[in-house]
Amino acid sequence: MTESTVTTHPEPNKIAPAVVVLHPTKGRVALNLRDLWYYRELIYFLTWRDIKVRYKQTILGAGWAILQPLINMIVLSIIFGNLANLSTEGFPRPIFTFSALLPWGLFAKALSDTGRSMLANRNMITKIYFPRLIIPLSSVLGGLIDFAIALLVLLGMMVYYGIMPTTAIWALPLFLLLAVATALGVGLWLSALNVKYRDVGYILPFLTQFWLLVTPVAYSSSEIPEKFQFLYALNPMAGVVEGFRWALLGSATAPGELMGVSILVALILLVSGLYYFRYMETTFADTI
Repeated sequence: MTESTVTTHPEPNKIAPAVVVLHPTKGRVALNLRDLWYYRELIYFLTWRDIKVRYKQTILGAGWAILQPLINMIVLSIIFGNLANLSTEGFPRPIFTFSALLPWGLFAKALSDTGRSMLANRNMITKIYFPRLIIPLSSVLGGLIDFAIALLVLLGMMVYYGIMPTTAIWALPLFLLLAVATALGVGLWLSALNVKYRDVGYILPFLTQFWLLVTPVAYSSSEIPEKFQFLYALNPMAGVVEGFRWALLGSATAPGELMGVSILVALILLVSGLYYFRYMETTFADTI
């Protein structure tokens, strides 16, 4: 949607009200990302609303942000450690697994929440105008609180095992940004498709489970044969997970040339997702 401001002619001694007229976008789809800045307060309130609603009327409250990755760590450690006996590059398995579950948990939650975000906010979409991009964006940002809590737990575990963060920890925000960009890019595709095809809601759990298996969360990417490394790099989360281990633990699997492939794929997903979401935006209110 595009805007134009029309000033009416008021009565004497009265301030002329500015009327904003909305027009449908014509021609090439414009992202109009500057609208996100104009509606920044709405982004804040929707993000804060999602955080409060998530743990409302729960006994543990924000404790679930700690319990969920801990349970996943125990299950994956048993399956891939005790049973499969896969390498952890010399690190304690709890640390090795939890350091990967940190970015993966953020990605998986953002993917699930973003994919369902448009249907969950259908009442807002059909009643008032605002940039629809705000809804999936706030769904992604809401997961950063859980990420911060889980990060503190990981740092505590590292102190317990006597492992100090490496000097490469400065790169951690870059890998975090890559995880957020990947989640938002895929989430935009799924959220727009979910408005028209409700099958997406059923596909999401299977997609998340499959993506987990092809991401080195419970195992090292060194287990992957060399001839498949390029295909493996097409999964941006593989680069994110290995990047987190390298920045926090100093693992031997440092980000290399294939990291550029992961970054390129993430950018393609994000840009294409933005354009597809904007293209479908004009039909949301009628279809949802």
